[in-house]
Amino acid sequence: QRRSLAPSQLAKRKAGDEDDEEEEEDWQPPTGRKRQKAAGETESGECYRSPFRKPLAQLTNRPQCLDSSQHEAFIRSILSKPFKVPIRNYKGPLGLRSLGVKRAGLRGPLHDPFEEGALVLYEPLVLSAHDQLKIDKDKAPVHVVVDPVLSRVLRPHQREGVKFLWDCVTSRRIPGSHGCIMADEMGLGKTLQCITLMWTLLRQSPDCKPEIEKAVVVSPSSLVRNWYNEVEKWLGGRIQPLAIDGGSKDEIDRKLVGFMNQRGLRVPSPILIISYETFRLHAEVLQKGSVGLVICDEGHRLKNSENQTYQALNSLNTPRRVLISGTPIQNDLLEYFSLVHFVNSGILGTAQEFKRHFEMPILKGRDADASEAERHKGEERLKELISIVNRCLIRRTSDILSKYLPVKIEQVVCCRLTPLQAELYKNFLKQAKPVEELKEGKISVSSLSSITSLKKLCNHPALIYDKCVEEEEGFMGALALFPSGYSTKSVEPQLSGKMLVLDYILAVTKSTSNDKVVLVSNYTQTLDLFEKLCRNRRYLYVRLDGTMSIKKRAKIVERFNSPSSPEFIFMLSSKAGGCGLNLIGANRLVMFDPDWNPANDEQAMARVWRDGQKKMCYIYRLLSTGTIEEKIFQRQTHKKALSSCVVDEEQDVERHFSLGELKELFTLNESTTSDTHDKIKCPRCVNGHQVRPPPDGSDCTSDLSQWHHCADKRRLQDSVLKAAWDAAVTFTFYQHSHEEQRGIP
Repeated sequence: QRRSLAPSQLAKRKAGDEDDEEEEEDWQPPTGRKRQKAAGETESGECYRSPFRKPLAQLTNRPQCLDSSQHEAFIRSILSKPFKVPIRNYKGPLGLRSLGVKRAGLRGPLHDPFEEGALVLYEPLVLSAHDQLKIDKDKAPVHVVVDPVLSRVLRPHQREGVKFLWDCVTSRRIPGSHGCIMADEMGLGKTLQCITLMWTLLRQSPDCKPEIEKAVVVSPSSLVRNWYNEVEKWLGGRIQPLAIDGGSKDEIDRKLVGFMNQRGLRVPSPILIISYETFRLHAEVLQKGSVGLVICDEGHRLKNSENQTYQALNSLNTPRRVLISGTPIQNDLLEYFSLVHFVNSGILGTAQEFKRHFEMPILKGRDADASEAERHKGEERLKELISIVNRCLIRRTSDILSKYLPVKIEQVVCCRLTPLQAELYKNFLKQAKPVEELKEGKISVSSLSSITSLKKLCNHPALIYDKCVEEEEGFMGALALFPSGYSTKSVEPQLSGKMLVLDYILAVTKSTSNDKVVLVSNYTQTLDLFEKLCRNRRYLYVRLDGTMSIKKRAKIVERFNSPSSPEFIFMLSSKAGGCGLNLIGANRLVMFDPDWNPANDEQAMARVWRDGQKKMCYIYRLLSTGTIEEKIFQRQTHKKALSSCVVDEEQDVERHFSLGELKELFTLNESTTSDTHDKIKCPRCVNGHQVRPPPDGSDCTSDLSQWHHCADKRRLQDSVLKAAWDAAVTFTFYQHSHEEQRGIP
């Protein structure tokens, strides 16, 4: 029989009796094959024993006889030592739960509510010892704590926003209502706050189970991929969202059916990200089931309760609704009612009740011609409306960003018309019949067409050249005013005041810095002119308009934002890409023409001053002096003043423009440096020049409270704009983003 040559076995055999020793000596290993050398064995076959190794003790099977008292003491000494996990500083569970056995004791929160920096959304009532004995431990509420992965990156205003959103959708602010409006201005992190809300609702609740199973995010098509990337960025693969941004009808239906059929505590894809257009086309599939939460990004698209998108979303079976909009009031209060009614139906009554009780008194009180009684009644109804809406609306302005972002200087630049533009403008006003119709209070299709023609003329005469060739109404005989040999194939900046200023801004920026520029316009024809200018000056550029696919948009934005990209200019159509894009690769933005809706301009201008921006930002809003563009800007002021009163609760917004004055669209004031500045009756300026602050300490433009300073050339601070002053600039007023700079005279 073969025996082991292990050192321990040899030691046992050597300690045995003599018979065993003899047997060991007689035994020889087989010689028929090579034997593998044992561990520790020398060449001579002897086993080497380390001097540091203790000799093995002899094992005996003889039981030790103990009396009962000694045995009990031994067992007690064993049980007195609790189990300890052999990991340094281990603070986790001690493994007391047996497999298949229900855990005893009170339920616990998903995350530690007492950890430093924890964001606690719900805290159960502190019970007395007597009440704790009576409570059902399986039904005791627990803390709701935001995942530390997210709470560590939330800024103070974002923590406040998440708490507000959670209170609203869980009906803790308004009993029976589960909706709210996130109305923070652009750049304050509304997306991150909503992702935090979704993740919290999907994982926990006071009942120690998920609050919802599924959530739907509806956004403009250009932001579907951005939402997907943001979820991946902040949650780091903890969840797999389903983003639908294209495909055939059958393929989309199949994905939506799979999403709606998901059930249980661990849904594979609990977040659906879909565009408004796709949602409207496939609403029947989504309406067959229910979802726990719906988030509508850029929710001001739901301002009309009669359109199909609004009705499709409103019929979705979900109690919790969050609407994201940095500009909830764009045109009138009835649109504002539609948004509030969507998230919390009934808190403002019906549309007719709202119009009679709130809208009409408030607008009458805001009119410059209102009586004292009408103003007083309007203020009372405004306060009542604010008190109701503030329970489900949270609004913070971009002043908060001043703590985290570099300075932003926004400038309204008034540019004089060139002689050609002025002659074409006056010629149109003499010939166009819609002028008389508009003065009589009628707005026809021809009136709107005339407005568009004048706006294009302010951009560049090339945009109305074809109408002059065809001698359309208002442009008869205008072709003779153009220079001889004129052709639209090449751009001529000297024929347009604004294009001349833009040419200076781009040239000085390119030659004196490494800044990048975003050019924004409402018309693709203007973008065509920008392209011709860039090719002529050999500027590298990219262009984003409605013809570009959604997938390609994300790629060119990412490439442009890269510091190593060679592109100098990003051309942007405000209609196609004005919302949600992050263009922090540039720090200068030129808003070439104004829009009637101030929200469109605000959205477009917020593309560069956002999280991640490292350089000082310059925003240039170009207006043609004394033209319809200044009237549009004044109309924007009226709408923004209304928004300030209702949403921002600013009470010091004065009434400089009456509704009658806003109808004076078809006029040309050639004698002014800024028609808008004249109308606001600036108390800080004398003969068009800014002087020291007035004795009462009021701002330069108390109605346009965002504009802090007026400037002519001698007071202008922007070196880039100074170079263009002598060419076409007549006047500018501007603002600083930082509060501490508002006092600069």
